[in-house]
Amino acid sequence: MYGLACLPTHEGALGALADLKGRERDQPIAALIDSVADIIKFLVVPNALDPYVSFWPGALTVIVKAQPGGLLPPVVTAEGTVGVRKPDDRIARAVIRGCGGVLAVTSANRHGQAPCTSAEAVAAEFGPGLIVLDGGSRDGGVASTVVDASGDAPRILREGPITAADLGIGS
Repeated sequence: MYGLACLPTHEGALGALADLKGRERDQPIAALIDSVADIIKFLVVPNALDPYVSFWPGALTVIVKAQPGGLLPPVVTAEGTVGVRKPDDRIARAVIRGCGGVLAVTSANRHGQAPCTSAEAVAAEFGPGLIVLDGGSRDGGVASTVVDASGDAPRILREGPITAADLGIGS
């Protein structure tokens, strides 16, 4: 699917992104990465993502504790955490890499609507003022598995293509 992205440290852009989607500004936006090394400076525990890197790139979002002190604005964090994913899409990773290695990304759709699966659909949905990188038609895929690894024991918040058993997480 297509995504809407901005730098995760630019509060104005993050606010505009939330407004563009029509979503609440306190609903966190995931941080997509090209390399784990690029997100470490934003994390409380530098190796918090180590147990999950073998599943990346892929449909896995891992929630870990974010560095306090405003390195990432509140719209990227939720209660001191950040959701991190390395997408399984070479175009997305090239864009992320070209923008410094970390981007705040959300699906390209109005809040509550189905995600756009073509550049034409994104342009039609959001108008001519948005720069759209045409990566061809996308099938939409399946929502990523979401693991909360910010507490004492990891727990699955949403199971997608990667199961709790794959991750070695008991129920």
